Amino acid sequence: MAIQVKFFASMRDLIGDDRELDADIVQQQTLITADDVWNYCAQDKLRPANVLIAVNMDYVDGQTEVKDGDEVAFFPPVTGG
Repeated sequence: MAIQVKFFASMRDLIGDDRELDADIVQQQTLITADDVWNYCAQDKLRPANVLIAVNMDYVDGQTEVKDGDEVAFFPPVTGG
């Protein structure tokens, strides 16, 4: 069981490189949410309120369950004109 975690733009500056959560980490809990993934990777860094979360390329909130094989991405809001 593994979960791919990606960080984009300023989130990569804050957290660092992309990660893969392995089976040992994932199996410690029966339910893993996107918030849990952030908390594990960020190690005490608060997630900025405007950070967007996607699971398998769909926007979600922090309480969305993450499952084996999922890709979780964290990125700042996109702006432009």
